[in-house]
Amino acid sequence: MTPEQAEFLLPIFVATLRKEFPTTLRVLQAVPADKGDYRPAPNSRSALELAWHLASADIWFLDGFLAGQFEMEDDTMPADFSNASDIAATYEESLPAKLDKVEKLPAEFWATPLPFFGIYNLPAVMYLQFMLNHSIHHRGQLTAYLRPMGAKVPNVYGGSFDEPMTECEE
Repeated sequence: MTPEQAEFLLPIFVATLRKEFPTTLRVLQAVPADKGDYRPAPNSRSALELAWHLASADIWFLDGFLAGQFEMEDDTMPADFSNASDIAATYEESLPAKLDKVEKLPAEFWATPLPFFGIYNLPAVMYLQFMLNHSIHHRGQLTAYLRPMGAKVPNVYGGSFDEPMTECEE
């Protein structure tokens, strides 16, 4: 991939990340404080574990871009986080600022292949799409937890029973 090709893709992926951010935040905020232990099956992550994975992975990807490499550190949820609102607050505070910094990385960086745990070696810009897919996948899982937990399901890609679509939505 050339820097010019990466430079073409970057604003497309970044705009999509910016558009997905408030939706992910609404889903994180919808998890009831007293239902973090909910899991639909014994081998499923709990709602709180899934919320942490969703939010922390998005931030982890952005940190990886800023570091120029993807390394797995301790991804344990901070001990002082007791519910999804703690996770949502961290996500809301961290993601936009990091995305602003990531967006400013040079085209040459985005065209450079980055190894990903020996599985992939894609141009850096392509991991933005990977990040989006990962986030959307886990957000869908968490959204499916909401109603059985007694929570309202927010509008994601159109109205939900709890948050109907309005005429002015983009």
